[in-house]
Amino acid sequence: MNSPLILDYPVPPLFSFKECLWFLNRNYDDCMHRISSGAITKAISLPEGDFLIRIAEHRQMIRMEILDGADIENHREVLEQYLKNWFDLDRDPRPLYELLKKDPQLSYMVTAFQGLRLVSMPDLFEALCWGITGQQINLSFAYKLKRRLVEKYGRSIEHEGNVYHLFPKPTALAKAGITDLMDMQFSQKKAEYLIGLSKAFLDGTISEKTLKALPSLKERQQVLTAIRGIGLWTANYALMKSFRENSCIPYGDVGLLNALIAHGIMQQKTDREQMDHFFEKYKGWESYLVFYLWRSLSQPEQ
Repeated sequence: MNSPLILDYPVPPLFSFKECLWFLNRNYDDCMHRISSGAITKAISLPEGDFLIRIAEHRQMIRMEILDGADIENHREVLEQYLKNWFDLDRDPRPLYELLKKDPQLSYMVTAFQGLRLVSMPDLFEALCWGITGQQINLSFAYKLKRRLVEKYGRSIEHEGNVYHLFPKPTALAKAGITDLMDMQFSQKKAEYLIGLSKAFLDGTISEKTLKALPSLKERQQVLTAIRGIGLWTANYALMKSFRENSCIPYGDVGLLNALIAHGIMQQKTDREQMDHFFEKYKGWESYLVFYLWRSLSQPEQ
């Protein structure tokens, strides 16, 4: 490809590319993208092929440049849909903001984080693997484990001297040995969970298509939590990030609990009843509120 092919998408109301980039660039060693000069470059894998894309704001447009991959004219709709899913561009956050304005503890979020969208992880397999990887460890170490896994079992695209990684497919991880993953510092249990999850995708026990066909969030949760290594926290995290489910609360998430306590909403981290009572008034916006509470953890101390 001699020069980048370009797709422009109008910036929707109440969207902040800067806020979304903040989420993707929180000083963690994320091997899945690079951020530089207000733009994000990422390799993505779609049924139509692998692509290397760069996204930035350009004159009231969100500009996607296709740096590597198939002809954009043949896949324009698919790439546009990926962009909309990744940054949740079809969502109108105004109903959430109206709810926040009525909440004296959280009303500041309307202006402080205005335009932040629920930045997704469109691939369900990647979201579940990331959820398993991050169980009961800090984020810095989780990102180190992710890099080791991706560099060994994933594919990549090289461009201008940089390597852009693609998350491993179930076929690649299913062939991994437990000791191979343990050598990367995954616990034995997590190694077993990741390999088992990969095999579940391969044999059709789980798939994006079958999950999306289910009529309710509860049924999707039940299918996921039936798989070894996936509890309610991991299921809700993956459904929030991959399917952009509206009402997922990752119970037990340390960051969420710290944010709720910092805002005086909870006193005890184990008080599930109090948490449910608080989220009740945000029915249909629970996932977004979780995202905004995570964002609040990076607020400078007053």
